[in-house]
Amino acid sequence: MKNEIKLIDSHAHIYYRDFAGDFDEMLQRAADAGVGAVLVVGTDIESSRECVELAERYSQLYASVGIHPHDAGRVTDGCFQVIRDLALASPKVVAIGEIGLDFYRDRSPRDEQERVFRAFLRMALELDRPVIIHDRDAHERVLAILKEEGARRGVLHCFSGDSVMAAEAVGMGLYISIPGTVTYPANEALREVVAATGIDRMLVETDCPYLTPVPHRGRRNEPAYVRLAAERVAEVKGLALADVARITTKNCRDLFGIRLWDQSARIAYMIRNSLYLNVTNQCSNRCSFCAKFDDFTVKGHNLLLDAEPSFEEVMAAVGEPRGIAEVVFCGYGEPLIRLDLVKRVAAALRQRGYRIRINTDGQANLVHGRNILPELAGLVDSVSISLNAPDAATYGRICNTPFGEAGFEAVCAFIREARLHIPTVVASAVTVPGVDIEACRRLAESLGVEFRVREYAEVG
Repeated sequence: MKNEIKLIDSHAHIYYRDFAGDFDEMLQRAADAGVGAVLVVGTDIESSRECVELAERYSQLYASVGIHPHDAGRVTDGCFQVIRDLALASPKVVAIGEIGLDFYRDRSPRDEQERVFRAFLRMALELDRPVIIHDRDAHERVLAILKEEGARRGVLHCFSGDSVMAAEAVGMGLYISIPGTVTYPANEALREVVAATGIDRMLVETDCPYLTPVPHRGRRNEPAYVRLAAERVAEVKGLALADVARITTKNCRDLFGIRLWDQSARIAYMIRNSLYLNVTNQCSNRCSFCAKFDDFTVKGHNLLLDAEPSFEEVMAAVGEPRGIAEVVFCGYGEPLIRLDLVKRVAAALRQRGYRIRINTDGQANLVHGRNILPELAGLVDSVSISLNAPDAATYGRICNTPFGEAGFEAVCAFIREARLHIPTVVASAVTVPGVDIEACRRLAESLGVEFRVREYAEVG
């Protein structure tokens, strides 16, 4: 299992004179830092042309074309036509932008900024391109115009709003992009946004040559430094850098079509320092909060299997991983539906010295018609059981169990019984709106096990 870092700097202005003296060396430093692609963003007609030329010349560069709100007062119908022609000039032009509103410097009249912004949003819809949005001190108007124009594909670059605004933007289908300012000691506000927002809607960027991150402040920013922003995001989210790189790069693929690797389904996949095994997409419940009803992606991994893997396929996918804390049976399905496979794989991996954990909905005894926990004794080091509700009525409502009231009672019985056969047993609950998490905690404690809260907005 390789855990290679592949980042995308989703917003850079490397056509500036700042880079003329060491352009190729700058690109090599980016590659050495794990940056697989850079999106070069135009701010006027001249720079938009340069972006297209650079993207055509270098395989790792992509272009976005647009006119910054600072220049909105000078935009004519002819300017719109030039940007349209540039957008169609090359398949490597993947977005319209940088466009938007800037009510901080007000270098163009606000009514002109809004007129130009709306026109570019309509162009992007017509050309089926996402937009890269500049928003400075114009949060309410930016969101209002995006709603009025029906914009649903784009990113708020160098995000400067709060977590409420981020949630509203994400709810509209937009992404937010996190620059190197997330590393600034005083910028706790941006780190709070990162903590509160699902990473599946985040990109990372440099906005170079501006906004140089710590520890390089005072020097020119460059694409290699996007890694520093990603590292700080990883720290805030409790993830590995490789997780943030994989997820944000996948997000760039979804938004801009920039593809750095094969996104076919994964049987074995890494999150943090654990190796997860995705052995089935079948499930014994149909939980209302399950993310697979929207997308089979977890932390940048595609888990939609085209067939259930055999023992040989699972072991081949595992390979010989090093430095992992545990192997976890957990994909987008209930692993204990495939009990015989789980036992066989767990036995093989235990012989190699790996710790084994199973994440389960606790319905296996009902599914198999017997107490299966003694069969896991000696094979499994820990089990995490989805409790999710403090009572049968709530459980039935949010988990849609096919077993009726017996489903909730079976989960509680499974938790009690698991203590007799597995060293570590944890009951968990997702913070679904309306669920009394503290009541879940009290129930778990009464059953004699640890309790863990899983955030509703974060999967994996």
